[in-house]
Amino acid sequence: MEHHHHHPDHHKPEPPAEKQRSVARALQHIGHDGHSGPLDHRAHQGSTGMKQKHGHAGHDHGAMIADFLRRFWICLVLSVPVVALSMMFQDVAGYHLDFPYREPLVVVLATIIYVYGGWPFLTGMVGELRTRQPGPSRPGMMTLVAVAITAAYVYSVAVSVGWLRGMDFFWELATLIDIMLLGHYLEMKSVAGASRSLELIVQMLPAEAHKVEGGTVKDVKVDVLSVGDVVLIRPGERIPTDGEVIEGGSAVNESMLTGESVPVEKKQRDSVIAGAVNGEGSLTVRVTHKGEDSYLNKVVRMVEEAQNAKSQTQTLADRAAGWLTLISLTVGVLTLIVWLAVGKEPSFAIERMVTVMVTACPHALGVAIPLVVAISTVISAQKGLLIRNRTAFEESRKITAMVFDKTGTLTEGEFGVTRMSVLQPGLDKTALLSTAAALEQQSQHPIAQGIVREANKRGLHLPEVSDFQSITGKGVSATVDGATVRIVSPRYLQEKGIQLPQDAYGSEAETVVFVLINEQLAGYVALADRIREDSREAARRLQQAGIKVYMATGDNQKVADAVAKKLGLDGVYAEVLPDQKVNIVKDLQRQGQFVAMTGDGVNDAPALAQANVGIAVGSGTDVAAETADIILVNSKPTDITNLVEFGRTTYRKMIQNLFWATGYNVIAIPLAAGVLYPNFVLSPAIGAVLMSASTVIVALNAQLLKRSMADHKQ
Repeated sequence: MEHHHHHPDHHKPEPPAEKQRSVARALQHIGHDGHSGPLDHRAHQGSTGMKQKHGHAGHDHGAMIADFLRRFWICLVLSVPVVALSMMFQDVAGYHLDFPYREPLVVVLATIIYVYGGWPFLTGMVGELRTRQPGPSRPGMMTLVAVAITAAYVYSVAVSVGWLRGMDFFWELATLIDIMLLGHYLEMKSVAGASRSLELIVQMLPAEAHKVEGGTVKDVKVDVLSVGDVVLIRPGERIPTDGEVIEGGSAVNESMLTGESVPVEKKQRDSVIAGAVNGEGSLTVRVTHKGEDSYLNKVVRMVEEAQNAKSQTQTLADRAAGWLTLISLTVGVLTLIVWLAVGKEPSFAIERMVTVMVTACPHALGVAIPLVVAISTVISAQKGLLIRNRTAFEESRKITAMVFDKTGTLTEGEFGVTRMSVLQPGLDKTALLSTAAALEQQSQHPIAQGIVREANKRGLHLPEVSDFQSITGKGVSATVDGATVRIVSPRYLQEKGIQLPQDAYGSEAETVVFVLINEQLAGYVALADRIREDSREAARRLQQAGIKVYMATGDNQKVADAVAKKLGLDGVYAEVLPDQKVNIVKDLQRQGQFVAMTGDGVNDAPALAQANVGIAVGSGTDVAAETADIILVNSKPTDITNLVEFGRTTYRKMIQNLFWATGYNVIAIPLAAGVLYPNFVLSPAIGAVLMSASTVIVALNAQLLKRSMADHKQ
């Protein structure tokens, strides 16, 4: 592998405002602006039924989350007097508070709560009914909540104005809306930000390019470039567009785009990718692709498509809500018809129907899942797992195949010294390393930085250098203690007719650089992208759990095979691009595998989004992190082994909570309908007590999750 050197990234940073404008323009060009087609995020991945657009126009998840929180706080404040003035609550609490216009005041406050707090659920019901699909999951949670609060509100108003006899449900209405708003806020908070990955990808593109016109260079906006235009890319700058090199040469860092760990030398007629970082040389590039045809924008499109597909996943709470909606509506209507048929007065029949519908929408269902999610999220973070998508976390128990990226995931993503050899008498390894590091500290190349890190780790004193210069595409040269020292690639030795040492290459995964003193071969240093210490252990533990472990990397086949052999993996895919990584995941899914993907770079983003569970390494790019469902905070592959067990534990607790949140309906709904009349009829007060009891049980059961997860060994 050839050795090249980068100058520090010295291109002028873009002003934040200009960067934002460039992002907006780029998003428009690839069809993701705020006025493009809507992206369906029903239920915040399962429950709202609302359509959200993604882009820069303010239609983001953050605004929706803030709206839910704002509605919750306002409704909570308004609920205090509604509950305090409720005659039912006064009877339970043992006090009496009455004054003129008490009841109209309660009606007004309850109306505000119903309209303002209930609006997301009412509009969500419309969305669910419009997008109904076969099965019990449609309608879902939003319809269940909307039916319950509407029935409670209409009935309570009718009682308050004297149209019906009975007791109003205003305090149940207020508290139900409060809890549902809080529950949905917690839920949305746990999965927010998925679409931000698209903007982060686009932010890798510079806003301007140096366009070459008739021997002059002028700065233009990237979005005005056309295919065939010529642009200049200076050292250290990001490449603004896909193109073909027509003049110059340089090493280009494409690692975050392709996964190739070593910068790739580019010369005339070679292709370059928008978003990659140019090295030490200048490149003149002819634009070959722009807009939707560019490599980076194809990545954006693949990420979006995969995220959209994943957003359709039905949640446990939705399925439970779907069944409860059908049951409550059916039993409620039947209750009304039966009581009217047997000759009971309409007020009694309507009261029974409303009681059924309100009872069937327990407060506990609104907190059963979000509470477990909140607890498991905190504990998982303490164990090195940051949960962004609760649905994927729920389903992590199903994982049967794990696909790892190599560079930065199974490996450290940076070069480290693996071997050194001294070939000149009177020289030792310490002197060889200190001399090499003295030269290499002038360079930003990953290999150079690896040598410097090793010298710093050993606490070596570095000699002073002078006359430092780069040998384009071949290495560096400087004067040290009066001697000319060069650190060069194998190609330089070949050009000078210097024999390569037979033992120089011990592994296909290594890159070797050679040290020349006064044109005499003094020794060499071998470096490699070192495998993380716990990668082998992670693979072993996953395999013990019955999970197949694969690796997919943009690196060459020899390097990939060498790493896979050391780790004992079940399979390896090398020299793959992002679309190919997606296809690998899809192929495994077609084989019936439940696939998790772990990666760290932009090239991994589409596969992370496509996988059933996407896992990003915390030390990787923001793009990968925003696309993934789960982030490894400590970048430790062994943390993934906790994921399956945590997923199973959390799922069990969710099932238990759903049982406690809804199970009482088996008894409560028939009693609310009046099956034991006249011996016993479930009053709204008793129904409220049952709802409260189920909520308490759910909360206590969720707390037990802390113990089971906290006791899990790392």
